[in-house]
Amino acid sequence: MHLPALFLFVLLECFVPSISPASPELGLTATDHDRDELLFRDCGLLGSMDEVVFVRALESRRAHRTGGAILAVADMSRPSTDKRLFIIDLDARELLLRTWVAHGRNSGELHCTSVSNRSGSLQTSKGLYRVGARIQSPKHGDALLLHGLDAGVNSAARSREIIIHGADYVGAAFIAQHGRLGRSFGCPAVAPEVMPQVMELLEGQLLYIFADSGQ
Repeated sequence: MHLPALFLFVLLECFVPSISPASPELGLTATDHDRDELLFRDCGLLGSMDEVVFVRALESRRAHRTGGAILAVADMSRPSTDKRLFIIDLDARELLLRTWVAHGRNSGELHCTSVSNRSGSLQTSKGLYRVGARIQSPKHGDALLLHGLDAGVNSAARSREIIIHGADYVGAAFIAQHGRLGRSFGCPAVAPEVMPQVMELLEGQLLYIFADSGQ
């Protein structure tokens, strides 16, 4: 008895298990890009953060072979009126904090249009940073040291005294009065009221600053 070809095809489809390209049965794994996309969705970032920026941050983290549960991403391609600093727990797959962050005085007004690693530039430096120890800044009080990990891009952060600190020119009241945040000397400054939480979350962790502009 000869079964019709279509019937045989349906029969095989029913009894042959489907194996995805990432199935361990075949010894294959998902690509880094696949995992990054899944992590982006699992962290609940869809609709609030640009996926490309998140993936760039993860790629930089891998390239430096460094880790940590917490990753902060400052998306300087957004206007300063946006809450463009995202602090994410990658292990718990959770967005912990989204808040305002300032860019440098000479990097632009509403938008960050230029970046620099040069001392005295008063500009933001992009790239990956290791967040260092808590310090007491004579001018800003509680602060976090930043160690730039990208040679020629943000490697002068220590000599430039680039730190995370609180500033009264960051927040809703300043935006309402001026139509933008105030600007720093190149530091990623945050609102004073969130600085204690930022310190608690980021000490010893990573910060990635994304900017459209070149070096």
